[in-house]
Amino acid sequence: MDRRNFLKRSAVTVTGLSLNPLIGKSYSSVFGQSAPGNKIKIGLIGCRNQGWANLKTFLDYPGTECISLCDVDDQWLYQRAADVEKITGKKPPQLVKDWRRVIDNKDIDMVIIGTPDHWHCLQLVAACETGKDVYVEKPLANTMEECDLMVRATRKYNRIVQVGQWQRSDPHWDEAAAYVQSGKLGRVRTVKVWAYQTSKWTLPVVPDSAPPAGVDYDMWLGPAPKRTYNQNRFHYNFRFFWDYAGGLMADWGVHLLDYAMKGMNVGLPSYVYGAGGKFGYPDDAMETPDTLMATYK
Repeated sequence: MDRRNFLKRSAVTVTGLSLNPLIGKSYSSVFGQSAPGNKIKIGLIGCRNQGWANLKTFLDYPGTECISLCDVDDQWLYQRAADVEKITGKKPPQLVKDWRRVIDNKDIDMVIIGTPDHWHCLQLVAACETGKDVYVEKPLANTMEECDLMVRATRKYNRIVQVGQWQRSDPHWDEAAAYVQSGKLGRVRTVKVWAYQTSKWTLPVVPDSAPPAGVDYDMWLGPAPKRTYNQNRFHYNFRFFWDYAGGLMADWGVHLLDYAMKGMNVGLPSYVYGAGGKFGYPDDAMETPDTLMATYK
């Protein structure tokens, strides 16, 4: 199902629900709601980098167990299965390339979504519909329409959902925000945040090619427009192409702008202005801006 048809179907499914905060119920009860010996069973969708980092953090809690791994790339699927075995002493019993098999697994209590941004909405809504709680990587989604559907699904099915904006959980950010809001700095009129990455992310142009062996490229594309495989657009670099993500602003900007919002205790802006382009590396393969300035009021 493509994204447009999915959004139409989901809009009907969750219509009329209020757009309350994303957390569906108290997160403090997650690790205490099961009886002793009944571990919370986790499925991970997207195993390579951040999804794996999130799973490792969950496995630090003795009341958790990973029973399912999903990735379109065999290399990372089997590597992470071996990594889980090193940590826990046993491999997850379910290793799949189709994320829908994780959603359909009735033994799974919660799902970690570590896939590229263009997949987040479909996978989160499907997980909520089947009664699973979710930890989803940032950014929540690529459009406000998708975000609205995700919030509505969370509320309708009364699920616990958290977005991977870890500064909302770290105590030192709470302390910093409290200090700003105490008035000790006086009236704060302007807040500036920036991500100065210099040449960290540049992609030389390369020709299209066949997908690597062991990769289900059609599944990776999913709701995104169909196109020939190009290594520049795959794995980590997806974030620099409009079909899948929003560039650095939707990557590090999600964290950094949230610091400012938390510190100033503000919600959605009434006015946004942005200007930028590909000025630093105009001839590389990235589609998203390498230079971008935005003003929020």
